[in-house]
Amino acid sequence: MDNASHPGDSGRPLDRQILALAVPALGALVAEPLFVLVDSVMVGRLGTAELAGLSLSSTLLVSVVGVFVFLAYATTAATARRVGAGDRAGAVGAGVDGMWLAVGLGALTAVLLGVGAPWVVSALGADATVAPHAESYLRYSAGGLPGMLLVLAATGTLRGLLDTRTPLVVATAGAAVNVALNATFIYGLDMGVAGSGLGTAIAQTLMGVVLAVVVLRGARGLDVSLRPRAGGIWASARSGTPLLVRTVTLRVAILLTVVTATALGPVALASHQVVNALWGLAAFAMDALAIAAQAMVGQALGAGAVPRVRAVLRRTLQWGVGFGTVIGVIIAAGGWWLTTLFSTDPDVRTAAAVALVVTGVCMPMAGWVFVLDGVLIGAGDGTFLAWAGVVTLVAYVPLLAAVWAWAPAGGAGLAWLWAAFAGGFMAARALTTGLRARGERWMTLGA
Repeated sequence: MDNASHPGDSGRPLDRQILALAVPALGALVAEPLFVLVDSVMVGRLGTAELAGLSLSSTLLVSVVGVFVFLAYATTAATARRVGAGDRAGAVGAGVDGMWLAVGLGALTAVLLGVGAPWVVSALGADATVAPHAESYLRYSAGGLPGMLLVLAATGTLRGLLDTRTPLVVATAGAAVNVALNATFIYGLDMGVAGSGLGTAIAQTLMGVVLAVVVLRGARGLDVSLRPRAGGIWASARSGTPLLVRTVTLRVAILLTVVTATALGPVALASHQVVNALWGLAAFAMDALAIAAQAMVGQALGAGAVPRVRAVLRRTLQWGVGFGTVIGVIIAAGGWWLTTLFSTDPDVRTAAAVALVVTGVCMPMAGWVFVLDGVLIGAGDGTFLAWAGVVTLVAYVPLLAAVWAWAPAGGAGLAWLWAAFAGGFMAARALTTGLRARGERWMTLGA
């Protein structure tokens, strides 16, 4: 490996590059949830049953898309490594392969979800007043799944090329188009919840097409074939499978946490939603740093610049812990005020405020974990992350069992639950990824 230092390996130049990637990435991450928020506001005016149907089906849709986030992560790593090695044509070619895989998976998932909408809605426990609206949203929004997954793969390609601005512009424009389409379909054409699903599907498809055009223009300029290549698509699927396993373990952990909150009672469950919403918002900032780390580490490893990798690792971890500390202080100190934005129930506010103190204390560690995840993903260390995900999930289950057995019922038990998740589960992730990052093997996987 070439151990020569790169310009800007430390200090302000490195900070500027991290922020130049992380800030636009944060904007794009925040823009995406606006789709569901806009849908909720518009559909909420139609009635309670319509809003409940949207809540059920949109949660399912977001979960499905979340499972395929590996399309972005794997493509970022593959593209960045090739760019660092000086093979820009190979980098864009890997991105094209990832986009074909995304379209294929999206089409298959769209058919399954569209055809199986009644069964899925029924399995989720929707009653007779909610089910028709949930089914309508699923059927109409399912058509946008190829576009949604294409957005992931194309965004991953651009991140690997150190371009986080284009996804931000497209995400912002897409959110605006979504508002206009939803207003037209829901109110103008009187389509109700179905109009919301259709508007979101069209907006996501347009976003996918625009991002794909940007990548494909670059491919043509480098004389890269745009045709689907079985070998390249299979390579993308193979490299993404470990990250799929990792994502599934995280989703299972989150699902088990919700199930445990449900067992603690209605007040705990309502309070959990408040804490979880704020946790998710904080996670966007951490994810933005992780995205910057993915791209920068991938390119540095592709170039064989170990000192550069270590500099990026050290600095992004400092940023992650620093952000986590600031966010943790805000959440812990402002918990009671923040809860008033979500509920008027004093029991819910109290339970959520106490749990937010626990969450705030653990936030610096969460910043460490998010950044290390990004570093190892950028290094192509998906197999380790998959096994680590399984190990941390196994370690988390006894903690949840302890909450079930010994935590007080009601809102008082919520602090126990978040100590288990934000403390225990995140500590297990910090330990596994931290030990991995201290070694050298993860830096030689693509050598």
